[in-house]
Amino acid sequence: MKEKAYRSIVKTISWRTLGTIDTIVISYFITGSFTMAASIGSIEVVTKMVLYYLHERGWNKIQLGKVQSPDYHI
Repeated sequence: MKEKAYRSIVKTISWRTLGTIDTIVISYFITGSFTMAASIGSIEVVTKMVLYYLHERGWNKIQLGKVQSPDYHI
């Protein structure tokens, strides 16, 4: 079974949205500054989206844990 690239893009965006909110909250608790927390979050959202997409596409090429669905013909 193969996944299309746009599936990885949608998964990347949804995961990064959640991850960036988490980063901003943690950064706010550490720095006490929403401006600093938002700055940290805005930088990491771009870099981690690119890294996640590349990671996801790489894993799509690896067969580990994938099974072929039986092709039933009626």
